[in-house]
Amino acid sequence: MSRTPLSIAVTTALLGAALSMPAHAQTPTAIELARKLDRLAAELAEVKAQLATLRAQGGAAGAVGAAAAAPETAAAARPAPATADAAPASARPSAVERTAGVERTEPATVLTSYGEINYTRPTKASQNAEVDLRRFVLGFQHRMDPKTRLVAELEVEHAVSSADDPGEVALEQAFVERELGPRLAARAGLFLMPAGMLNENHEPTAYYGVHRNFVETAIIPSTWREVGVQLIGNLDNGLTVQGGLSTGFDVGKWDATSTEGAESPLGAIHQEGAQARARNLAVFGAINWRGVPGLLVGGSAFSGAASHSQPLVPSTRVSLWDLHARWTPGRWDLSSVYARGSISNTAALNATLVGNPTLIPESFDGWYLQGAYRLWSQGDYVLSPFVRLERFNTARDYADLGAGLTPPAAGTERVTTIGVNFLVGQGVVLKADVQRFGLVSANNRVNLGLGWSF
Repeated sequence: MSRTPLSIAVTTALLGAALSMPAHAQTPTAIELARKLDRLAAELAEVKAQLATLRAQGGAAGAVGAAAAAPETAAAARPAPATADAAPASARPSAVERTAGVERTEPATVLTSYGEINYTRPTKASQNAEVDLRRFVLGFQHRMDPKTRLVAELEVEHAVSSADDPGEVALEQAFVERELGPRLAARAGLFLMPAGMLNENHEPTAYYGVHRNFVETAIIPSTWREVGVQLIGNLDNGLTVQGGLSTGFDVGKWDATSTEGAESPLGAIHQEGAQARARNLAVFGAINWRGVPGLLVGGSAFSGAASHSQPLVPSTRVSLWDLHARWTPGRWDLSSVYARGSISNTAALNATLVGNPTLIPESFDGWYLQGAYRLWSQGDYVLSPFVRLERFNTARDYADLGAGLTPPAAGTERVTTIGVNFLVGQGVVLKADVQRFGLVSANNRVNLGLGWSF
């Protein structure tokens, strides 16, 4: 198949446009964009091969010059990714280019990072104000070949980790992804679960507010990851489908003497791939539709046995599902999430825990509505005020244990957050907000934050 100089220019322009796509563009997933880039790169490589043949035949000197200049132009126009929706540089295959007789290799391994420093001041207890390097994450992505890549992230929380300090060091992700076809990929390893809108896209530049919202931390644990395998399909109609098998929760980890379970029931029993019990595996799935520009509608579901045949631990099952939507018409950014979880056979589980302060709830749920507006922008500065209304209950209901033994359902917390995000450049954000709690007003607070992501 022969190519004209015009077709070469078109191919080059398409590749340059894809590689220079801004972070806020409507890209379904990094995986989907990576596939498009790979296909464009393959087409460009084919064009170059044909041009080399033509040059050898002495008939395409002008076209050769245009093709040789294209990689350099595309690389100069390529911005660093600023949000979780932007394709990382490692999503592109390693390529060898030759310009003016000099061979250049695009790196297959790329360093990534995100982090945040927060200042929190309780309005009714200013003596408890604190500054915290909440998290610092270093990651890398290595493309082994055009279809296979490794993704890993190492996280440090609270700046210092030791036996006497509050910090923690943990692997947040460590998985291999393989493209099986133009619209199908597989993952295996430790990966973030596709639940809600925050869990897979949780960098500070990807959400509003200094702290992550309560629904996607207390009901859907953040950052929730499991060891397993999954398939990811991207269809032409804008539909992304994910599903697979993974490890699950361990109710044997429940500590009825602490308040951890009251803060996040599933956060108290997640395993994070650390010598995780795997007698019972879980199934999960997620579906997201982006068929209309600016609109995302989706949901997810997870279910798995959580007793793992441990002695004195009754058989139980953990289930969690959510519905979510996001719409970005013009300057507006509107989103909502509803999530609900349940733990079965809690009456038998709690029978041996009666008398302790924190029994295992039978159900828990929450929702939020959020609206943000891009009020001002100049160059690479963007100012976006926002409002978020949340309702969540980490113990919506308890199984009946008999008169005088069944604990009352917890109250539903009502949180209103009003604040602003100020994006500085491609990957730095300054944040400020005020939070008011309807149930426990002692938690009212003012927050300031600095975050980055690249």
